Amino acid sequence: MQPRFQFEIHATDGKARTGAIGMRRGEIRTPAFMPVGTAATVKAMKPETVRATGADVLLGNTYHLMLRPGAERVARLGGLHKFMNWGRPILTDSGGYQVMSLSDLRKITEDGVTFASHIDGSRHLLTPERSMEIQRLLGSDIVMAFDECPRADAPREVIEKSMQMSMRWAARSRAGFDSGEQHAERSALFGIQQGALDEGLRGASAAALQEIGFDGYAIGGLAVGEGQEAMFAVLDYAPGQLPADRPRYLMGVGKPDDLVGAVERGIDMFDCVLPSRSGRNGQGFTWAGPVNLRNARHAEDPAPLDPRCVCDACTKYSRAYLHHLTKSGEILGAMLLTEHNLTFYQSLMAAMRAAIRQGAFAAFAAIFRREYLNR
Repeated sequence: MQPRFQFEIHATDGKARTGAIGMRRGEIRTPAFMPVGTAATVKAMKPETVRATGADVLLGNTYHLMLRPGAERVARLGGLHKFMNWGRPILTDSGGYQVMSLSDLRKITEDGVTFASHIDGSRHLLTPERSMEIQRLLGSDIVMAFDECPRADAPREVIEKSMQMSMRWAARSRAGFDSGEQHAERSALFGIQQGALDEGLRGASAAALQEIGFDGYAIGGLAVGEGQEAMFAVLDYAPGQLPADRPRYLMGVGKPDDLVGAVERGIDMFDCVLPSRSGRNGQGFTWAGPVNLRNARHAEDPAPLDPRCVCDACTKYSRAYLHHLTKSGEILGAMLLTEHNLTFYQSLMAAMRAAIRQGAFAAFAAIFRREYLNR
């Protein structure tokens, strides 16, 4: 029987590392990319197809699931895994980021966040304790602590105040998680480092989180408009502020070149809506860079989207057909391009894991950038 949570590093190359997270529902190979299943589904994909792309773990969204269909209903129906027919690990976010993004629809206090549902305007209070309860009802394997994510360009005093409150909420999340004994025995809890672009604040956040103690640690508050250069500047030091023997999860990232640069700096886990959202909007990611299938130049192109890819979109259909589906708004276009993009992302993760094991990550990254970014 797989353990509740066990992280092993199998090889390192510079700061880059590869390993595995053992959990009772299966192993997560790292570096890992988690497709986003916001509302108990990865849009335009069947769960078995998502698994066939190479995904070991999915992300579910606490905010959306608490509003519809409701955490209590999911629990009555046997939990999120059974509900969506996904038998492998699921990480659920805390709901904090989505609530914070509601802006005028929410009010933050020390207790938590009161907000109006974007669906029907109903009022809800989300606290660290309630976030832990919702994630327990969903049956999450990896639970995220409840936090606040301010804008990266907010004044330092605002960011510091927010970070300190997030650390108090992290302690309450830990207590709330531990009070659900059955949940604590089956699941893992990750803390989230905050501090925006300030190295000192991020160091203080990391120290506070380690004093509380978590199974893994996430780097939050990035990929919120600060740009890749600023994000990488934070990642030059932030992973090193966190325990080396625990997974490091960069939340909400990102583009393929973001992933390579972040792994280069010591990150183990990622999630992002980009591959699925881009697929629904006619963009395919390839080893030679992103391709916009809406462009007229693909209308009579018999070539595959990516000759190096083994997915159905690339082995059974032409760029011309994918262009036709996309321009016609056909559902099959969204299905095929989403499957392709998720396959590409998982192939990229597998290639990075192999390069780290071979001690050749720097060479891999250089070749990737030359081919993908044409530089």
